Amino acid sequence: MADILWRGALIGIGGTVLMDLWAILLHKLLGHDLPNWAPVGRWFWHLPKGRVFHDSIAEAEPFANELALGWIGHYAVGILYGVLLAAFMGSGWLAAPTFLPAFVWGILTVAAGWFLLQPGLGIGWAASRLPDPTRARILNLAAHTVFAIGMYGTARVLA
Repeated sequence: MADILWRGALIGIGGTVLMDLWAILLHKLLGHDLPNWAPVGRWFWHLPKGRVFHDSIAEAEPFANELALGWIGHYAVGILYGVLLAAFMGSGWLAAPTFLPAFVWGILTVAAGWFLLQPGLGIGWAASRLPDPTRARILNLAAHTVFAIGMYGTARVLA
């Protein structure tokens, strides 16, 4: 079990790092905004207080270290996803990883963003309150595909 946990954690870190590099690439090549993890940190800060959904996270009480908490939360969730993938797939997959399970899992993880985080931040279900929700959804799917590639690649390196 310890083997699955540490490999899963590294798989999640690998996927998250590649997703962050993808965001930097989009920023450098296409001028996309870099992710701002401060609102996510504020959202995490309010969770223990019983606030999951906000009309606007910008109007919620600020927290001095929300950017740091956002980054920690971003990587903690990535690690959790990696551990869950490793646990679901087991030692056989870890010994000889294939792409399809990582891809399916990567795409499924979009659901947490669309149906928990985004409405929690006040931008609606699947970014429905943004000016261009279709663009946001496509970018979410692309980022989680890159996350899947990073998980798979890391699993291959560890195999």
